Amino acid sequence: MRQPTGWFLAACAAALLCLGGVPAAAGEGSGLAGLSLEELLSTEVTTVSRRAEALSDAAAAVSVITAEDIRRSGATSVPEALRLVPGVQVARIDANKWAVSARGFNGRFANKLLVLVDGRTVYTPLFSGVHWDAQDLLLDDVERIEVIRGPGATLWGANAVNGVINIITRHAKDTVGTRIA
Repeated sequence: MRQPTGWFLAACAAALLCLGGVPAAAGEGSGLAGLSLEELLSTEVTTVSRRAEALSDAAAAVSVITAEDIRRSGATSVPEALRLVPGVQVARIDANKWAVSARGFNGRFANKLLVLVDGRTVYTPLFSGVHWDAQDLLLDDVERIEVIRGPGATLWGANAVNGVINIITRHAKDTVGTRIA
């Protein structure tokens, strides 16, 4: 087998240097990627203490998925969008059933993970968990998803032992009109 020559290695290094700046330039100005560090730290979250506060002041491990992040990911459902959150396990059981869990407590109905839509629980006592297929949410209507990894039971009560997922939808005045996909 022939060893690579010096010219070949130099050409590869030059190509890598030229292409190295392309991903950074392509991501500028879109969603959270275009924000400065100060703007990122001042992003407001409401799930941690039930009031609006800066992400940098929140006393919990919080992840925020914005509408732009959801759009860019190509997700078609809320469980698919939750795959973007570190520490949240999402498994597809069959064509329309999902198992969403946090901190290693897997199961079809994870009853230790509190799921809220606009601050209201969607826990189903019949299933002892969240029936994801019954949630009537369009991803186009989701403004952001806030996920707290870790215990939140002191503030949110039952079922918030492993975490809290708060799906915040857009206001009705912002959804007026039609959209063709």
